[in-house]
Amino acid sequence: MASTCDSLIEDIEDMVSFSDPTPQERQSIRKSIIPRSRKKKELMCNEELQADSLIPGTQKIWMKTWGCSHNSSDGEYMAGQLAASGYKMTEADLWLLNSCTVKNPAEDHFRNSIKKAQEQEKKVVVAGCVPQAQPRMDYLKGLSIIGVQQIDRVVEVVDEAVKGHSVRLLGQKKDGGRRLGGARLDLPKIRRNPLIEIISINTGCLNACTYCKTKHARGDLASYPIEELVERARQSFQEGVCEIWLTSEDTGAYGRDIGTDLPTLLWRLVEEIPEGAMLRLGMTNPPYILEHLEEMAKILNHPRVYAFLHVPVQSASDSVLMDMKREYCIDDFKRVVDFLKERVPGVTIATDIICGFPGETEEDFQETIDLVKCYRFPSLFINQFYPRPGTPAAKMEQVPAHVKKQRTKELSQLFHSYNPYDHKVGERQHVLVTEESFDAQYYVSHNKFYEQVLVPKRAEFKGKMIEVDIYEAGKHFMRGQPVEDSKPFTPSIAAPLQKGEVSGLMQVNTHTHTHAHMYPYQMIQYRTYPAPVKLSLCNSNFVWLAN
Repeated sequence: MASTCDSLIEDIEDMVSFSDPTPQERQSIRKSIIPRSRKKKELMCNEELQADSLIPGTQKIWMKTWGCSHNSSDGEYMAGQLAASGYKMTEADLWLLNSCTVKNPAEDHFRNSIKKAQEQEKKVVVAGCVPQAQPRMDYLKGLSIIGVQQIDRVVEVVDEAVKGHSVRLLGQKKDGGRRLGGARLDLPKIRRNPLIEIISINTGCLNACTYCKTKHARGDLASYPIEELVERARQSFQEGVCEIWLTSEDTGAYGRDIGTDLPTLLWRLVEEIPEGAMLRLGMTNPPYILEHLEEMAKILNHPRVYAFLHVPVQSASDSVLMDMKREYCIDDFKRVVDFLKERVPGVTIATDIICGFPGETEEDFQETIDLVKCYRFPSLFINQFYPRPGTPAAKMEQVPAHVKKQRTKELSQLFHSYNPYDHKVGERQHVLVTEESFDAQYYVSHNKFYEQVLVPKRAEFKGKMIEVDIYEAGKHFMRGQPVEDSKPFTPSIAAPLQKGEVSGLMQVNTHTHTHAHMYPYQMIQYRTYPAPVKLSLCNSNFVWLAN
């Protein structure tokens, strides 16, 4: 049976029949096999290479992730599995590029990185939304692909890529015919920040926005069960995390496919959060949060939940929203914002706006300007419209490029004309310190409203809740002076992992692989393969990977 690089495997487990031998049967058969020694003339010249050059699990891997926090979480999981399997996550024999398909520039960076890697004769494995949505793109030809729901198979794909094979795993995770939220949540991961755990609560969404390419990659809504999410949070706190981010393409739609909802999940998660640790909610579209406004207000007022919500409006024009197929009107958005502002004093509402969507008139754009003037959003993501290939909006009549550019500039000028934090100078606030500033001069913390507060860079503050007096405010941040005689509070119930240390390795997996790797806790025997699997390769061969 032949295959080519362009052939796609929708679900690789489907290639394994019930008549295939089990791993135990294959092991038994191997005992009766006598290997044939090769004559010297059969040896290939490339066998003179160093032994570890072709042994999977011994190479260095450089990884780059673009896009949203969901993508970041996927990247952390892939890095963790590779490190647990023996690969070193540093520069690099192989490049693992985890892509974003939301905007043209993000895909351009991704494409340019592939070209750069190939020019340097690096092996390349690609992941993320771009190859999932468009695996047949010319610049992806011959490359190994990890689908967005196949990140638990990253080690297998990289192993084969190291050996010069091209493998594509693009199937969907299913259980009894029902689509799952993705790979298991208990996989090893390397957190970008050991103090912050990013948890994807679902994948996909229920919308069909005409401009969105991500839906092509992530598909329809599929939620993780509450118990699995609670257990992931519990494990994170046991590893020293003090802040959790919930993420997905639409957190507000969580649970609609499994008979539950977002508030039910949040109340369960709140029970697991240690005092002083915090939970941050991810993006939610207006239609799904409208049903839960009362409960969401109560949750956002909880002392261990940031009073912060990201609700994209995209446009303040109902006609534009209709063309976008956003499934709400501007009054729905205002109702969400007004209700939360009334019931959650000081709440931060972040939003997104697209400038120059096809058909947007000057009157439509002026409605958006008026909305921003009214609410003066402290966090506003302004995007010039880019037509994404394969989306309905790409076929609509486009707004001229210079008009899109001018509208983007005008909205940006409006956003920068007001300072949302000036009135907070002189306040005393409790803030949770989790990061280092880009210039490495400060530590970055956040107050109850997830507003950024820069504090002095003292080692004893990292991962702690401290009390500060606000003495300066900028456009995007405040500066705080630690209150004298106020002791930092430690929310963590355990010491955080070290930078680059693998999460989830406290337990030994019963499935083994040839690359067991020593970590501080114990001998780790990782790599789980659910069944013998057959991979489609560019050289028309099949490779068996088994337990």
